[in-house]
Amino acid sequence: MNESNLHEYQKHAVRHIIEHPYCGLLMEMGLGKSVSTLTAIRQLMDDYLEVSKVLVIAPKRVAETTWSDEIEKWEHLGGIRISKILGTAKQRASALKADADIYLINRENVVWLVAKLQGYWPFDMLVIDELSSFKSAKSARFKALRLVRPKISRVVGLTGTPAPNGLIDLWSQIYLLDLGERLGKTITGYRIKYFHPGRSNGQVVFDYKLNSGSEEAIYKQIGDICISMKAEDYLQLPDRIDRTVEIHFPEKVMEKYLEFEKQQVLAMEDTDGDISAVNAAALSNKLLQYANGAIYDSERNVHEIHAEKLEALEEIVEAANGQPVLVFFSFRHDVSRIMTTLKKYHPKEIAGPEDVASWNAGKISVLLAHPAGAGHGLNLQAGGHIIVWFGLPWSSELYLQANARLYRQGQGKPVIVHHLIAKGTMDEDVVRALTDKVNKQDALMQAVKARIEKYRRI
Repeated sequence: MNESNLHEYQKHAVRHIIEHPYCGLLMEMGLGKSVSTLTAIRQLMDDYLEVSKVLVIAPKRVAETTWSDEIEKWEHLGGIRISKILGTAKQRASALKADADIYLINRENVVWLVAKLQGYWPFDMLVIDELSSFKSAKSARFKALRLVRPKISRVVGLTGTPAPNGLIDLWSQIYLLDLGERLGKTITGYRIKYFHPGRSNGQVVFDYKLNSGSEEAIYKQIGDICISMKAEDYLQLPDRIDRTVEIHFPEKVMEKYLEFEKQQVLAMEDTDGDISAVNAAALSNKLLQYANGAIYDSERNVHEIHAEKLEALEEIVEAANGQPVLVFFSFRHDVSRIMTTLKKYHPKEIAGPEDVASWNAGKISVLLAHPAGAGHGLNLQAGGHIIVWFGLPWSSELYLQANARLYRQGQGKPVIVHHLIAKGTMDEDVVRALTDKVNKQDALMQAVKARIEKYRRI
């Protein structure tokens, strides 16, 4: 394929990057953010002579495969030299010294890179692939990038979900684009102007709520540099079939689950109705583990409890009759149990680019992936069209991004998404949160508080 094959909306994205020294492409998965950005980079290098070295920060697996795959796929991008700053410290240092046009680094090594360069900054353009991974102003990666941002003449931020947990997440992302020009120089100022405190405990504020009119005001402020596109407006996506597979525990298993739930809730030393987010997350994890069929003890030993979900998963894989199945898991003990149960299908956990290639070549019948590891950038649609969620995440961002590995442009078959939901367990709360697209923290806290009230009445 060559440049003439780009869709009109992709050409619009290319022009937007070229015309704006710093900008955001808030384009949903599958719309071709990478090829649009690469096309703009090539033009800025060859036609405008404005750019010589580009740094791309991306999730690890995206840095390993996606960008280089795009360059190979498109004829007009031929000749772009890339260097992947990945691997050991020695390998990263060597890649940093290589003569290239584009340097790829995973976001976990941003702090290392800034420290390594010691004030020197050779890149005149920065691309942040998955800008939302810089949503925390307190993170080390944000603080490191903030130090060198004034040295960079061109910045592009790419993401499909810039504010999965609310617009409070936007400040740090937009700051890396415009150095605070639109939403203010500090996160505190941004909060004061557009938000008011939500849940709090004394001086500790757990979350912030939008003031009336703030949403429109924020969008207006960033509208000149950010373009937003939804996949449904531009793509002919495949059909999608969502299927809930209800797991009904045998009576004794259900009794044990409820007793476990009760013990875990009552063990939380709580007298005033308040509960910390940390404790809520810990309780949720234990209950979701139990629903999946195994739990960790305090020493991280695994205790298997039931095989109800494993049996349902095996039935789905068997019914697929040789068609590849992508399974998303939640916990490490899920992997070993699934591997054992499905051993005759030779399941494989995704570990690197070679697994992506094997899956897309039809050489893997069951591929296991964690949504946080495979949620961004990986193109897996050539390998299959069946997804099974062995355990669901609270995050709608992870859920949507993970499904988009198969449910995207280029998928030739209807995508079937199976959700294994244990009736009467925390699984149902997660499903409601994802269906209603509510804030994951609010949903988690409400689910835990409901259980506290339930057992206080007993």
